[in-house]
Amino acid sequence: MADPAEIKKKLEISVPAEEVREATERAVAKIQKRVQLRGFRPGKAPASLIQRLYADEIRHEVLNELVPKHLFRRAEQEGLVIVGSPEVSQVHYQLGDPLRFTAEFEIQPQFELLDYKGIAVPYRDPEITDEDVAQRLEQLREQRAEFVTLEPRPLADGDYAVVSLESLAGVSPPIKQHEVTLEIGGRDTLEAFSANLRGATPGEERQFEVHYPEDYAQRRLAGKKVRFRALVKAVRRKELPELNDEFARDLGDYLNLEELREAVRRSLFLERQAEARRAAQEKLVDKLVDMHDFPVPEAYIERQIEHDIETYLRELAADGVDVSKVQFDWTQAKAARRPRAIHDVKASLLLEKIADREGIYATQDEVDREVQRIARQQREPVAAVRARLEEGDGLRRIASRIRTEKTLAFLFEHATKIAGE
Repeated sequence: MADPAEIKKKLEISVPAEEVREATERAVAKIQKRVQLRGFRPGKAPASLIQRLYADEIRHEVLNELVPKHLFRRAEQEGLVIVGSPEVSQVHYQLGDPLRFTAEFEIQPQFELLDYKGIAVPYRDPEITDEDVAQRLEQLREQRAEFVTLEPRPLADGDYAVVSLESLAGVSPPIKQHEVTLEIGGRDTLEAFSANLRGATPGEERQFEVHYPEDYAQRRLAGKKVRFRALVKAVRRKELPELNDEFARDLGDYLNLEELREAVRRSLFLERQAEARRAAQEKLVDKLVDMHDFPVPEAYIERQIEHDIETYLRELAADGVDVSKVQFDWTQAKAARRPRAIHDVKASLLLEKIADREGIYATQDEVDREVQRIARQQREPVAAVRARLEEGDGLRRIASRIRTEKTLAFLFEHATKIAGE
C-alpha cells in the first residue's frame, strides 16, 4: 500500500535579516502613503510611529511577501511541486532578526510508469443486424408521424390525449402544462395517467393522484405523490409515413429505401463502435489505476469531490429541482464519493504522465474546431464564444480534455483486445 507520508513534506526556512528589514520598510512606506495621523501631513508620519500603531498590519504585509517567495523558491530548489495550501507555523518575525518559519504541505506524487502498452481489455466491433436497422427505421417513422384529430369520443388505449395539466399538491414549484400529449396505455405513459384518463372525452376535467417511481428520470418528481387536475382537449390518432423510396428521399440525399437502409446500418455501426470503445477505455483506465500504487494528495481528492458534487447539483437544477431546498448531508456525500474521487485523480495523473512521455498534446486546430462546435451548438458567433472562454479557464480546459481523449485513444490503439461483450 502507498504511504501517504511520501507526499507530505516539512521545511524549516530562514530569511536573511537584511531582506526582512527591506520588506518591513516597504510595508511601512505603503502604510505611510495611505494613513492620515493627527499632527502630521499626509505621508509624513514617522516610520517609528507607523511601526508602533500598525504593527499587526506590517507583520501581515511582510509575511505575505516573504513566506510564499522563499517557500516556493526552496521547494523548487528541492524539486518539489507543492499541492494545495501549505500550513505555516512557528513564525518568528522580529526586526533585526532573520525571519524563520516552518511550512508543511503535500507534494505532487512521484511514481514510475509501468508498461501501459498492451493492456488487455475486452472489445469487439459491434454487429448490426437487420432487426437493428428495422428498429432505427421505425424510430425515423415515429419522428415524422402526424397526429390527426378525431371526432370527440371517449379515450381508449392507443389514442393520444391532448390535455392541459396542473399540479394541485405534491410538488413545488407547481406543474402547469397547457398542452401535453399522452398515449393512453403507451409504454412511455405512467399507468396512473392512462388509468385516470381512460374513458374521458374532450372537455371533461378529472382530478387524480400520480405516484412517481423512485427512479423516475425527472428527479424533482422521483418518489413523489402529485395530485393533478387534467382537462382533456382533444383525441388524436398517430399516422406513420409509409416506409418506401419516397420516405427515403424526404429524409435526405438518398435515392431509394435501400440506400437509406445502408446509411442507417453504417450510422448504427459507428454509434455502437464509439460506445464499445468508450466502455473498453473505461476498463483500460481501471486496470491502469490498479497497476499503479501511489498516494494521492488530499487537496486533489477534496477538489475532485467538490467538482463531483457541484456537477450532481447542476444536474438536479437542470431537472427542475430547487437545489436550495435539497436536504444534503455534505459529510455523507463526501464520504460516499471519496473512493471514486481517488480513482479519478490517480487516473488523471497517470494519463497526464503518459501524455508527457508520448508527446501527446492538443493542437491549436483541434481547440479551434471545438470552439466552433460549441458556437454551432449554442447558436452564437465563434468570436463571442472564444471571448467568453478566454475570460476564464475555458480554452485550457478544452485543450486538457482533448489531450485526455487523445491519450485514451492512444492507449486503446496499443491495448490487447480480447473477445468481450
